[in-house]
Amino acid sequence: MSASTLQAVAIGASAGALDALSVILPPLPADFRLPLFLVVHLPPDKESLLTDILAAKCRLRVREAEDKIPIEGGTLYVAPPNYHMLVESDGCLSLSSDEEVHFSRPSIDVLFESAADAYGEALGGIVLTGANEDGAAGLRAIAAAGGTAVVQQPALAMAAAMPQAALNACPSARVLGLEAIGAWLQSLHQEGSS
Repeated sequence: MSASTLQAVAIGASAGALDALSVILPPLPADFRLPLFLVVHLPPDKESLLTDILAAKCRLRVREAEDKIPIEGGTLYVAPPNYHMLVESDGCLSLSSDEEVHFSRPSIDVLFESAADAYGEALGGIVLTGANEDGAAGLRAIAAAGGTAVVQQPALAMAAAMPQAALNACPSARVLGLEAIGAWLQSLHQEGSS
């Protein structure tokens, strides 16, 4: 599948997330054509500043996900604390307070699996730095649906456990450093707009 046929990208990160996202997201142009869905493990009992921090660094529109909002290209949707974020087949997002997965809500697996159901082979999934196994089953689901799986090189991640678990679950994933992941995302925009 060529990069130009991707219609969305889902990203999961945990420990070390902000440093990793600060490398891959700021270079993306304001007219980036795809929606991006982001789950970062956050404390459930605090207001998250992640959306504001990323909005200050990025040219993309950055917004915290809300229940039933329509998905638009060029927008980074950030899962709010203590809610799973799911992609619906009708082109909207939904939020759920279902059980934690891998001690996490929001869960990367929940996002990835719902997005794989909605987009199939038109989805890209990226697992970044983190200290548990969340995202591994979800990335395997993306690959099984024909989507593109990308994992941050574990040896270069601030916390290697999560990308390594994803790679173990999805050995066909592309293994890239942060700059290369950023370049891959930019290539999606360039190929899609050419």
